[in-house]
Amino acid sequence: MKKDIRKEITNRNYHITKRLWYFIYRNVMRIVGRKYHPHYEKIDDINDCKGPCFVIFNHLSRLDHMYVMEIAYPRRVNILCSYGEFFRSHLHFAFKHNNVLPKKPYVNDILSTRIMRKMINLGACIAFAPEGLATNDGMNKPIVPGTGHMLKHYKLPVYFVRLRGQHLLNTKACLDIRSGNTYATSSLLLSPADLEAKSSEEIDEIINNAFRHDEYAWNKEKHYKYEGNGRMCYHLEDLLYRCPKCGAEFKMKGEGNKFTCEACGNGAELDDYYDFHPYDDSCVIPNTISEWVNGERIQIIKDIRKDPNYVYSDHVKLGKLPNDHYLKHKATSEIVANGLLSLDHDGLHFRGEDTKEHDFDLNWKQLYTVISIQDAQSFNIYVDNEYVDIFPDSHCMMKWSILIEEMHRLHVNFYKNHPWNNYMYENLD
Repeated sequence: MKKDIRKEITNRNYHITKRLWYFIYRNVMRIVGRKYHPHYEKIDDINDCKGPCFVIFNHLSRLDHMYVMEIAYPRRVNILCSYGEFFRSHLHFAFKHNNVLPKKPYVNDILSTRIMRKMINLGACIAFAPEGLATNDGMNKPIVPGTGHMLKHYKLPVYFVRLRGQHLLNTKACLDIRSGNTYATSSLLLSPADLEAKSSEEIDEIINNAFRHDEYAWNKEKHYKYEGNGRMCYHLEDLLYRCPKCGAEFKMKGEGNKFTCEACGNGAELDDYYDFHPYDDSCVIPNTISEWVNGERIQIIKDIRKDPNYVYSDHVKLGKLPNDHYLKHKATSEIVANGLLSLDHDGLHFRGEDTKEHDFDLNWKQLYTVISIQDAQSFNIYVDNEYVDIFPDSHCMMKWSILIEEMHRLHVNFYKNHPWNNYMYENLD
């Protein structure tokens, strides 16, 4: 019988994980996680809640599930994970036996709503990342709009697992695991009474404020070492694509611990504490990686507002999920088309070279951010509720991500930036 993965995901008997499997998986993760130097603190113990509850966490890396499971133990947690991950062969066994729950980020997902309702009726502890994806740049994104409305509807206790250091351990630019200190703290963020008393908007605000964090600024204070093995700048140009001195784009190049603009020679070395050391006094280097990204965002905000005919485009490969087999070699999709991806004030557009079957147009009401599941060399979106991977030819994932968010904010602004970033939109003339 031909495999139908989508049907299998839809019809799977999701339940609270069996104690034996959870015990085995937890202890495997403890052994693997020793090199991450994890530190745990329970201000409020999730095990004090005997009925169903939510556990939310600020999403810093692909390792976060280990910390959430450990700090909640022996309470068994069912974690929501991006739908596309269920098609990857190396995750299939663990996802199925650990009862990971599917979710399509940033779309109206009826399947995940149905599954979540069933799990709540079973008395489950459901964990999810309200931001919808792991951070690209060490800073928290705004949570998915509507999170507060959903939590208010169920009126279950909401615990918060506050993570620190996980992004510095495993960045989106370089997938190496860098040994260093990591922290997880659990606390009760919202009680049922809080959810009853507060509006959906107030709940969103409480979560966004609780999540406020910048990994690089945090480590400026802590000064923890994250062993980079001479690869601190590997693929860093996928995030830091614009030279802060000459303004050239896609001329930055990371080699070993050195990061250099090939247009003007501006550059610095990045040490294992994530501190930049400029080559000389003529170099212009932001204080942190996150400050560098913020500078790129400010420039894009200015560019799209001053140019009503603004267009950005790149040749890309388009990937989609198979249905009759699982993806191997840690792939996130299979290439189905090559073509031109373009962005303007009307929306995001794709035109294929050899076939028009996969062409699409999305306006800014349909799209407000993108996801980078694995690293900063690609991103994904949902088109007609179907997962689509986009692999640009150039090192421009971060530019696409910022452009899409800021075009949406200019024209719709459903996915609002944080209030502490309002300075970015001032004095644009």
